[in-house]
Amino acid sequence: MGKIGLYLMYQLLTCQVIVWKENSMSNDCVIQLQIFYQLQKLNNSVNSKFESCLGSSPTRIEILHCLYNADEISQSALQKEVNIDNAAVTRHLKQLEAAQLISRRKKAEDNRVTLVSLTEGGREEITVSLQAKKSFIEQTLSGFSLNEQEKLLNMLSRLSKNVSTVEI
Repeated sequence: MGKIGLYLMYQLLTCQVIVWKENSMSNDCVIQLQIFYQLQKLNNSVNSKFESCLGSSPTRIEILHCLYNADEISQSALQKEVNIDNAAVTRHLKQLEAAQLISRRKKAEDNRVTLVSLTEGGREEITVSLQAKKSFIEQTLSGFSLNEQEKLLNMLSRLSKNVSTVEI
């Protein structure tokens, strides 16, 4: 369990003690902390299983999918598309290039711009990963009706919107 997990567990236990001692507080605090702890555990589990299933990190798969949908894209546009920092995108691209899944070249008109594209091997990798991703998603959501999936999507969208407006 990471530092955040330990911190949330501490907060959860602290909150439960406060609720128990004061008895005038509602269980809202406990429930909210349990939700966030469960979300953290779920995120870790999904990322780990997704990576094992596809044989690559979610970020690398996202990069390959972006490249699959574009003939060629600048490295800076790709970085913005997948929303990771410049050093991380460079590291991922170097590894993908070493695996011969992508190719990079300097733009003829402007040597400061690096253009990125998928190789044939990269296109084949995406085709395989799309099937594995579909299977992973189907297994993950098995037992949920379409109505439940729509409700879950709505709640997750609301959570995402709330997180994006949190002031730090």
